[in-house]
Amino acid sequence: MDPLTYRTVVVNTVELQVSVSNEGGERGLALLLHGFPELAFSWRYQIPALVDAGYEVWAPNLRGYGASSKPRPVGAYDLDLLLDDVAGLVDASGHDKVTLIGHDWGAVLAWMFAIRDVRPLERLVIMNVPHPACMRRELRTFRQLRKSWYVFAFQIPWLPEKLLTARRARAVRNSFVNMAVDKTRFPDVVTDVYREAALGSGAMRSMINYYRAAVRARRTAAAEPFPVITTPTLMLWGLEDSALGKHTTDGTDEYVDDLTMRFLPDVSHWVQQEAPETVNAMLSAWLDGHEVPEAADITYERLDEPAGAPNHI
Repeated sequence: MDPLTYRTVVVNTVELQVSVSNEGGERGLALLLHGFPELAFSWRYQIPALVDAGYEVWAPNLRGYGASSKPRPVGAYDLDLLLDDVAGLVDASGHDKVTLIGHDWGAVLAWMFAIRDVRPLERLVIMNVPHPACMRRELRTFRQLRKSWYVFAFQIPWLPEKLLTARRARAVRNSFVNMAVDKTRFPDVVTDVYREAALGSGAMRSMINYYRAAVRARRTAAAEPFPVITTPTLMLWGLEDSALGKHTTDGTDEYVDDLTMRFLPDVSHWVQQEAPETVNAMLSAWLDGHEVPEAADITYERLDEPAGAPNHI
């Protein structure tokens, strides 16, 4: 089902499987970072839109995912190494104009990449993950702690892997279908892509190690300062996110100098897959310098699930 084609890019001593589309795009690089338990495949609707807008589009399977390298130690998923991977991809692209787009864990990396100014960014797009300062604040509250229970459950050795891969990784399928508002966006032909990837050798261990490494580094992370991001930033948020409440976005403008925020009613955490038409309309308007429409003002025809190999290489 995965319509993307890939090449291998070696960065930071690991091999990353990367979908590359529209090589030489005149508007620079659009680098798309997926979340858990996703893949580059989660950007299948956005890649053609960004190609049409003139970008060269790179969508990697991050380390631990798909056919990318899966180092075993928890320390191999330390934030510094993950950010080095992203920097390596930017460098390998050869572009100096970079738009960084992230969802879920990919958005965590995108936030920190911008905060630390690892490489210059032209634009930043965040989907359904709060700014780290806002998340730090909310994790001191019971309302968010009870939503984030799975982070603590993932600290248990081997058991999360066993549970999540049981019955051909049915829990991976359920993580999409059960959270989604529009469940028709996640038929078996889609969720099977994620299930098969999660069943790969070492894959689930690697995916969960992102959370284990983050918790192990919590003391260092708690002391990290957050300088104001000056990169123009678009934040898109599905309001029916059962893992991260809307309240986690409060105060984002204190940390982002040029912020545009749009909320999508009746859309879950899987925002770019569940509402691709709305996301693409908002994203395209913002990238072109136009006023970003509200969700209620967008009319569209439903996009079909991509088929074949649409990469423009």
